[in-house]
Amino acid sequence: MCRRLKAEPATRDIPVIFLTARSEPDDERAGLALGAVDYISKPISPPILLARVNTHLALKATSDFLRDKSAYLEREVAMRTLEVQAIQDVTIMAMTSLAETRDNETGNHIRRTQLYVKTLAERLRHHPRFEHLLNDRMIELLYKSAPLHDIGKIGIPDSILLKPGKLTVEEFEIMKTHTTLGRSAIEDAERRLGMRVAFLSVSKEIAYSHQEKWDGSGYPEGLAGDAIPVSARLMAVADVYDALISKRVYKPAFSHDQACGTIVRGKGNHFDPDMVDAFVDIAEDFRCIAQKYPDPA
Repeated sequence: MCRRLKAEPATRDIPVIFLTARSEPDDERAGLALGAVDYISKPISPPILLARVNTHLALKATSDFLRDKSAYLEREVAMRTLEVQAIQDVTIMAMTSLAETRDNETGNHIRRTQLYVKTLAERLRHHPRFEHLLNDRMIELLYKSAPLHDIGKIGIPDSILLKPGKLTVEEFEIMKTHTTLGRSAIEDAERRLGMRVAFLSVSKEIAYSHQEKWDGSGYPEGLAGDAIPVSARLMAVADVYDALISKRVYKPAFSHDQACGTIVRGKGNHFDPDMVDAFVDIAEDFRCIAQKYPDPA
């Protein structure tokens, strides 16, 4: 009976007291091992028996209170965690929507690149070069942060941002400042919060460094190789692929195969070679994401 009580979630916390004529130490040891809280051998003293029962009832009441309190606190923590996550999501979407009002790219570009980054990171999570970083937590931060990669474009004049033709050298220099403008906007948000937030730290890396190139020919700092944050290297592959397959005022859309060819040709100069290899392995997943979230006609 004790075994059955302890096996059921609904009854396992009921205190069990053995009252028995069996008084051998092995019997008592067996009863306690089954989960009993006490073992009383006959003959009994009624006052002592009642006292021990009352003691265990008091302990049970205290245990129930603590268990209920713990469950309440767990619910409160879960609720607060959801609230914080919701605030983060709203913050990201508000900032992203603000940038979208200035750019000719669509919300689906944001959604696609977000999913590309997550898919590529998951492919690389067991790679020797990245397994120390790309855990579940980091991949979630990358997924949340990716939509802010071009937040700095809000500071670029329309005459440059929306220009249908090729930018002049001077115009391109101004366009390049969207990386520093993006990082500055996120830093300002952090200052207003008065604290460092993990997803904003990743967002700053992506916004500032996603235009860097593996061979050091990118901007804003001309970083090369592993000096470029992993988050920015992932974003570079995702952003270039999506830019290639998307129609813009200054170019037609490339096919998936054409875009893949461009990514492969960028191996070792524009992109991290291992990331290109991973991209090739999951290129069909990128195609599926693009087909699922197309731009409006």
